[in-house]
Amino acid sequence: MYFDFGKLPPNECYKLFVSTITPRPIAWVVSQSGEGTLNAAPFSFFNAFAADPPVIGIGIGSHKRGRPKDTRRNIEESRQFVVNLVSEENATAMNVTAIDFDYGVNELDEAGLTLLPSTLIHPPRIAESPVAFECELIQSIELGEHSSLILGRVLAMHLRDDAVIDPDHHYVDTPSLKLIGRMHGAGWYARTSDLFKMDRIPLADWNQDRPR
Repeated sequence: MYFDFGKLPPNECYKLFVSTITPRPIAWVVSQSGEGTLNAAPFSFFNAFAADPPVIGIGIGSHKRGRPKDTRRNIEESRQFVVNLVSEENATAMNVTAIDFDYGVNELDEAGLTLLPSTLIHPPRIAESPVAFECELIQSIELGEHSSLILGRVLAMHLRDDAVIDPDHHYVDTPSLKLIGRMHGAGWYARTSDLFKMDRIPLADWNQDRPR
């Protein structure tokens, strides 16, 4: 089937996107307003964009015309935020923070989450999350009337102790984190426990072994 995105309404393009670009990692973002009010919300239009410098990107839409989401507003005001990753154990709490609460409601309290202080920035991190990145805003890029791309530089990372195999060489027991990803449609998620390994092929091996 062929779909011309230039001829489709945005909500129909969105449905095709989220039904096929899967699984998507979840950025569980904690931000803070200029008055000190905390906000937590999950976003699945998210990924790592660069390693040097370490940059992550989050696509954030709007509630409606002229009303940006609290996370975007807070980040653009404070220029700081924490990206927590979501494990199977805290999926339910993450889902609570996705509720469209009124501005100023503390989603962290509603979800019964515990906060820990960050080291280099003001917004705290979520204690229940196995991974947290302290970030500062590099740029907020307007993508259209309703969306923006938040680019953040990672200043520091917190990783659950038992998931660190070798702190000197920075080896991580990734499967033990039991991270989840966003899938298609309403309410579907994926576990990352079903894995397979496929090593990268050196060019010399490919040239030697490929069928002639």
